[in-house]
Amino acid sequence: MEEPRVAVVIEDDPDIRGLLSEVLTQGGFAVHTAPTGAEGVQLVREFDPVVTTLDVSMPGMDGFETAKRIREISPTYLVILSARSEEIDVLQGLQAGADDYVTKPFRPRELRARIEAMLRRPRVSSMTADVEQEASVEEDGWLEHRGLRLHPGMRTAMADDAPLDLTRTEFDLLNELLAAGSRVVSKQQLTLALRGDRHSDFVTDHDLRAIEVHMANLRRKIGESAAHPRWIETVRGVGYRLTAGLHASEA
Repeated sequence: MEEPRVAVVIEDDPDIRGLLSEVLTQGGFAVHTAPTGAEGVQLVREFDPVVTTLDVSMPGMDGFETAKRIREISPTYLVILSARSEEIDVLQGLQAGADDYVTKPFRPRELRARIEAMLRRPRVSSMTADVEQEASVEEDGWLEHRGLRLHPGMRTAMADDAPLDLTRTEFDLLNELLAAGSRVVSKQQLTLALRGDRHSDFVTDHDLRAIEVHMANLRRKIGESAAHPRWIETVRGVGYRLTAGLHASEA
């Protein structure tokens, strides 16, 4: 019998903690809960969950700091749940390493649907068909562009043979861009790809801003700037694509 997926809930309010535990248990997860950030980090370290939900306003270590510490030890899908809905709070959460930011009050069914959508993210993009690619697909399954390499099946990414420590969302974004080759991938397309829903057209401004934050985090980790990209360039007002040709310093 297949073991249940593991989830960790970090929430100081006992009623909400119980609700989240029930929602995730009904979704087939084995759930472990913690009332503080420090205890939650320890649970993530111990149980290696596939998904973790995290409150922001907790006594002691707040949710943003907790998210940063979780990101140091785990690639878990990280969903922040908070009553703080200002854009600066959302951006701070995403910059701390969250994959999604959900405001309270939330609908339990909607939350479970969003988590399930994250877990259904395609690992190989359908954007590869009929596209003249700058990225190459190697026989052993690696996608490669000028020393930036990713293997969807092994969930491994490297830049100039150095391993990259990416969140699941950052990995999935890089997978989409490498698989698309020279084709421009819009922020809308990236949003829908991360949801696992390429046929919808409902994308909010918040969704687009979240993509920008995730891309900024990805660029920082691969060691390039948006102004002088080696691997991924911004197509202003549209989205992103792989760079073409060589920089003068590489010619």
